[in-house]
Amino acid sequence: MSGPAVGGPAGDAGPPAGESAPVVVGVGASRGVAVSEVVELIEAALAAAGCADRPVRALATVTAKSSEPGLIGAARRLGVPLRAFPATALAAVRVPAPSAATAAAVGTPSVAEAAALLAAGPGAQLIAGKRKSVPRGGPARATCALAGPAVTDNGALTAGREGAPAGSSPAADIVMTSPNPPRRGPDRRTAVIGDKAPERDPTGTKETQ
Repeated sequence: MSGPAVGGPAGDAGPPAGESAPVVVGVGASRGVAVSEVVELIEAALAAAGCADRPVRALATVTAKSSEPGLIGAARRLGVPLRAFPATALAAVRVPAPSAATAAAVGTPSVAEAAALLAAGPGAQLIAGKRKSVPRGGPARATCALAGPAVTDNGALTAGREGAPAGSSPAADIVMTSPNPPRRGPDRRTAVIGDKAPERDPTGTKETQ
């Protein structure tokens, strides 16, 4: 089973002819979330938004969740970097549905949507708002949102220039760089989501958003 395409390095140039603009996935997670739950959520969100064929550029989250094995494992499975932003940077981003509970838990009213927007660059727009995972036999332990980079007048993408939609922000801490840098063109790598990955037993119940 093939998963979402994986994009090349971020830069100023637009996508090559015939390629779609990249997508950045913001992710939130509870302690102990399984890799498979995160990856399946991302795959479902991309499909629902009509973005299954668009290259995924990176996963992004809040610094407090950046060491979560489920998020690191999902980024590794997809072959993309995991980027982490301070809660203060995420809190400055306007989102459609800020959460007071999330603000109390991690210091920002939004994780998935705000992280996606910051990682996608200045002027980025949400492609799909926050979506929760739907695991079997247990509470949701992951959320995600999709954002796309703005395109300049000359067709260049702003991806790679992290910043709030209306201005600049602290650069992301790249927690994990892509272990398998994808290639451009017909031989570009695609993530394979069907493979099994080690999972931790769920131990947490509080969900970040």
